[in-house]
Amino acid sequence: MSLGSHNTTQYSLCPPGRRRTQSRTTDIAAAIPFRRALEFSYGVCDTLSPLIRRVIAENPGPFTFHGTGTYIVGRGEVAVIDAGPDLESHVAALKRELEGETVSHLLVTHTHLDHSPAVRHLKEASGAKTYGFGPHGGGGGDEVEAGADRDFMPDVTLGDGDVIEGAGWTLEALHTPGHTSNHLCFALHEENALFSGDHVMGWSTTVVSPPDGDMADYMASLARLSLRPETVFWPTHGPAIDAPGEFTSALIDHRGAREAEIAECLEDGLTRIPDMVRRMYADVDPVLHGAAARSVLAHLIHMVRTGRAACTGAPSGAGEFTPPAD
Repeated sequence: MSLGSHNTTQYSLCPPGRRRTQSRTTDIAAAIPFRRALEFSYGVCDTLSPLIRRVIAENPGPFTFHGTGTYIVGRGEVAVIDAGPDLESHVAALKRELEGETVSHLLVTHTHLDHSPAVRHLKEASGAKTYGFGPHGGGGGDEVEAGADRDFMPDVTLGDGDVIEGAGWTLEALHTPGHTSNHLCFALHEENALFSGDHVMGWSTTVVSPPDGDMADYMASLARLSLRPETVFWPTHGPAIDAPGEFTSALIDHRGAREAEIAECLEDGLTRIPDMVRRMYADVDPVLHGAAARSVLAHLIHMVRTGRAACTGAPSGAGEFTPPAD
């Protein structure tokens, strides 16, 4: 099925141009230049640049947008980034495209079920080694998305700044924790491009779900990416981000405005996360309220740690939060 401009506003925690009438903080999403239109067909490999191809898996949903985009880097001797879900049709499409080529590296940005499980099929078919930061981090918090892939263990562990080379291409691993503790981005030196995984997506904001997701780490990683020299980001979900510095800075501003909104809720006597979500996300599809609650919790943990909120006991989804004591 060929998809053009796809109306998925209901899937976004942060639809563009929205206005909240129940909070003094308004239009916090309007400044983010989201892009959602994408021309593609499931099962077909599209050439995006001289070194980059992409196959999109048919796993659309509230957190995957059109589906998982698996990237093939290089020609002849290639790397595959985020093989995707354990979906037979997607694995078959990748194998068709890779026939006659040598897969030298199987790279994973992070261990969610829409990103890493299919890597085992490509490993069996090609004999290539898998590369990632490590196994999935401890704790839960993944139930709001596709879930954690706790079976993945990379053959080769990558650290921040590690470089992987192939025939005509060079990839640098950047550790960008926040969405998950083991999240990596990959910079393609030859094209001044960066594969941003789920850390920066052009169609929506990113869910940060404690305990493996951490808002302080996420903000620090965003700040780092905002200073990167790349001129295009390729996220695993959605279209390219053509002005990544501007886009990433807008995400940072959005997160700051979100915390100001939470502070307003606390000042107005809303002490529990479900009540905050009902106010802050009143015009967002309720199917996304669970994910919104996880990100609000991540913000509140960050605010408690930095003295901008208080909590009775350890911060949790069931906790009671108040403004900081004077």
